[in-house]
Amino acid sequence: MSPTIGVLALQGDVREHARALEECGADAVPVRRVSELAAVDGLVIPGGESTTIDKLLRAFDLFDPVQERLRAGMPAYGSCAGMILLAREVRDGRPDQQQLGGLDVVVRRNAFGRQVDSFETDLRVEGVGGDPMRAVFIRAPWVESTGPGVHVLATVPRLTLAGRDSGPAAGKVVAVRQGAVLATAFHPELTGDLRLHALFCRVVRETVGAGSGSAAARLGA
Repeated sequence: MSPTIGVLALQGDVREHARALEECGADAVPVRRVSELAAVDGLVIPGGESTTIDKLLRAFDLFDPVQERLRAGMPAYGSCAGMILLAREVRDGRPDQQQLGGLDVVVRRNAFGRQVDSFETDLRVEGVGGDPMRAVFIRAPWVESTGPGVHVLATVPRLTLAGRDSGPAAGKVVAVRQGAVLATAFHPELTGDLRLHALFCRVVRETVGAGSGSAAARLGA
């Protein structure tokens, strides 16, 4: 079965995520309208600027529908800004910033610093076999705390690829999963490594198989 997976197409790395999902065997579609959201089996919320995506979700009347689908068990994957939006609570966010929820985590926005503090390193990610993943961090968040239902998939190693000490970032949580919802502080869509997208596609297939069928079946297609 090829699941239909939407990529929230309001701002951010939309094309890169769509390309990775297609290479993993999914049908990737942009989501900008409620009707498009209703037709997907899962949703990717890409990296970008979390406060901008939040405002656009409300401007396009998508905030409540996405939140409702998440509460109903829709699989979702958020990278960087997507992690922030999926969190229960964000620190260092704007006062009017709203959270979609889906993950019982508290994240800190721009935790690693400004754009000039962006970096790459290798990470061991639970559920992703083979060699460590190259992880690209760009004005990234990290997870400050997790609820009892959240599984930690990756933490920052002490040394970066350049041999630089990670300092206070060492040991910080940067990838999590809670049920059918995954999030990473880094950007796998920028490296060509498809393993995290393949993991998410498996989660979507398993969720559809255990539930009420695909989006096409739900819509009577």
